[in-house]
Amino acid sequence: MYLKRKIDCFLDQWKADPDRKPLIVKGPRQIGKTESIRTFAQKHYQHVIEVNFVEEPKYKMITVDGYKTDDIIKNISRIDPTKQFEPSKTLLFFDELQEFPEITTSLKFFAQDRRYDVICSGSMLGINYQRIESNSVGYKTDYEMYSLDFEEFLWAKGYSADIAEEMLEHMKMQKPFNELELTIYHNLFLDYCILGGMPAVVREYITKETFEGSLDIQRQLLADYEEDIRKYAQGVDQTRILNVFRQIPVQLAKDNKKFQISKVASGARFKDYRGCIEWLNDAGIINICYCMHMPELPLKGNYDDTKYKIYFADTGLLVAMLDEEAQDDLRAHKNLGVYKGALYENIVGEALVKSGYGLYYYKRENSTLEEDFFVRTASDLIPIEVKAVNGRSKSLRTLIDSGKYEDIRSGIKFTGGNIGYEQNIYTFPYFCAFLLKRYLKEMSL
Repeated sequence: MYLKRKIDCFLDQWKADPDRKPLIVKGPRQIGKTESIRTFAQKHYQHVIEVNFVEEPKYKMITVDGYKTDDIIKNISRIDPTKQFEPSKTLLFFDELQEFPEITTSLKFFAQDRRYDVICSGSMLGINYQRIESNSVGYKTDYEMYSLDFEEFLWAKGYSADIAEEMLEHMKMQKPFNELELTIYHNLFLDYCILGGMPAVVREYITKETFEGSLDIQRQLLADYEEDIRKYAQGVDQTRILNVFRQIPVQLAKDNKKFQISKVASGARFKDYRGCIEWLNDAGIINICYCMHMPELPLKGNYDDTKYKIYFADTGLLVAMLDEEAQDDLRAHKNLGVYKGALYENIVGEALVKSGYGLYYYKRENSTLEEDFFVRTASDLIPIEVKAVNGRSKSLRTLIDSGKYEDIRSGIKFTGGNIGYEQNIYTFPYFCAFLLKRYLKEMSL
């Protein structure tokens, strides 16, 4: 069963562009990159030449005579003479790019030659992307892929593309969902939070119509991630990266969710672990949320890179790392209030990143003033509060009303309730978070 993905539309647009360049699809492991590219290739090309540098390392020799198109084609044909290369009808698909990043040097020549289309794909694990960039700058297109977002999850459940537009219209018109809509969407969203967006997990859930087997798949994915850390990380960093990885759920469970290196291991220092956190981020395993110096524009540069919260890039993997009691509560009662609201924050942060936002928060020293996330429009800074339970939004109200923060005129609150508005605070259900960027683009808050 193929799961419809947002990359499908992007790939069709890429193919329709007469000036298309070789494409690199980036993203963490097992999010469906290869499957989506294969599905696209079968639809659009008469010949698909797939080279997997992990399964067939002999293909690392195809650059022995150089990186020009004819040299690469010739050497692929020497390895496998059955592969057919027909100009304008052939796609070369280089998979597991992280195993042989040198192939990207050839992209310049493929781009200039124009006889064959090229797509490269690989997990961010082990990829020195600066090296790839220097090999192919100006001669490639990049696409960042993630696990399924909530909209793609709804497609997997059989809902049409219109459902997102209907939700967006509710948000724009400030029209509360009726009781049936709210119940259905909320329950679907809770299922998505528990499962996450990894295709293997979602496919199992769709097939069986229960959570049966989902936790086993999630835990296997976690084991695979740890195996990749051991495979691609160098030396002592392996242990440090694993320590950080395993500490994330523990630290998110605290009231103060700021990640503390000192809690990772005895005597741990920031300078020793900074690279480990960046490695996990580059691998697409985590999302880093930086603490702003001040809640004002611009966002870039206006943060302390030594103060941050760490969220999982896929909430389902966070769920799989929780203790047994929390697992039972989640799957039996769908109680996402466990872990002091960390799951709600993680899922909203995940939705923001998948929409193209960076993550920033603010906490004023020696004060209770704290806000979970911030995004910006062309002219405004929008604070975002994630409430595990409905209640007062003291910090959000302070940011809007105090007069000290000129870039803030309104705020957004995500809760388990319905759509609402009061004194420049717009309230939306959690399940609307994936629509925030579209909403802000069409509305002027």
